[in-house]
Amino acid sequence: MKKNILYIAMVVFSISMLFLIIYKYQQNAGNEPDNYVILERKGIAAKDPAWPQVKNQAVALIEVIQNHPEDVKPKTKLAILYIQEARITGNYTYYDKAAMKYVNDALSIDSTDFDAMLLKSLLYLSQHHFADGLELAQKIKAISPYNSYVYGLCVDGNVEMGNYKAAVDDADKMLSIRPDIRSYSRASYLREIYGNYPGAIEAMKMAVDAGYPGEEATEWARIQLGHLYENTGDLANAEMHYTIALQERPGYAYALAGLGRIAAAKKDYTKAVQYFQQADTSVMDYSFKEALAEVYRQQGNKSKADAIEKGVIAAMTKDAESGMKDANIGHYVDKELAYAYLNINDVDDAEKHALLEYNRRPDNIDVNECLAWVYYSKGEYQKAVTYIKAALKTNCKNPTLLCRAGLIYAKAGNKALAKTTLQTALQTNANITEHLKTEGKNILQAL
Repeated sequence: MKKNILYIAMVVFSISMLFLIIYKYQQNAGNEPDNYVILERKGIAAKDPAWPQVKNQAVALIEVIQNHPEDVKPKTKLAILYIQEARITGNYTYYDKAAMKYVNDALSIDSTDFDAMLLKSLLYLSQHHFADGLELAQKIKAISPYNSYVYGLCVDGNVEMGNYKAAVDDADKMLSIRPDIRSYSRASYLREIYGNYPGAIEAMKMAVDAGYPGEEATEWARIQLGHLYENTGDLANAEMHYTIALQERPGYAYALAGLGRIAAAKKDYTKAVQYFQQADTSVMDYSFKEALAEVYRQQGNKSKADAIEKGVIAAMTKDAESGMKDANIGHYVDKELAYAYLNINDVDDAEKHALLEYNRRPDNIDVNECLAWVYYSKGEYQKAVTYIKAALKTNCKNPTLLCRAGLIYAKAGNKALAKTTLQTALQTNANITEHLKTEGKNILQAL
């Protein structure tokens, strides 16, 4: 009798738990709105003359979607508009989720819709779901082998997954189909990955020239060109291109951040802080806050820097957790979190997140660099050597990477390799963080 009662109680408990799970699932599912409205812009972006037209277009598309729910085209048009809005405002958390909803709605009506498939791959890549984005892009490429845009998605996915040879092949094909700002900029990035800075600068100049001055894509390419000059120690050219970008696109956050880095390099910290604060109020991008924290560290204001870093960690963690609860879309930010934790000397959490990222894409050189730097920070130098060698497999000449590699080799006891690597890293006086540059110079003098 007691066994029967116990059995019945267990069954009742199990059924209750099942209903609770179903209820919570339905509650979460119910949080998905029927439509995502366009959000009001803030700062300089709200003063863009095109903003009223963009806002009206979004409202009109939502109305069409409501009146014609089986029509795929307005759904993909609104997704494109929201993807562009994410770039302008930096609010990828909201707009990527919104765009993915409309893309999925379109695909539920027509699973073969070409534009929707392209957009879904793009959104996967934007949210750092690189394997998913690449897999879908490759499927699309098989369907349409002469579409330039899909080759760009394949380049991006292969780079992030560490398939660099495949990325080069896709970039070559993309250039042969349509030489434009998109293909030139990808060629530049691959040349940089393979250590060819003159070639990277040449290709990025071509990308800028192929664009229309003032457009976001053109000025983004100009910012990348400036950053290439920073990495080769040509701060005058870098500053010139950031200034041009700001003139062509007033208030452009990434131009402001570029000028902030130049000001910091000149030790004009007051001006650097102003530039980074301006950038931070214009666009939601954690890199601006981290750059601001770095300036405070250079000023010796560790408490202020740490407070900013902890705020960044909290915000990124919140984004990541909200993504985990949403089957629709979610942003992987583990590499970024690893570096943020290193900045506050939390090496254990840094290792946890670096390993999470490494397990997703073990062949990517940036991920290997991140994990190597974590182990260097933990004093596990032989482990660091393993990963820094993987990070250097493409012969990349990024000065931050080389300086870190030299420091790792020095601590691991390979003085000869440490010396040559640090000399290469420091010879052009590239614009890397002051702390890293100082540490590199001190170790080099001691070798």
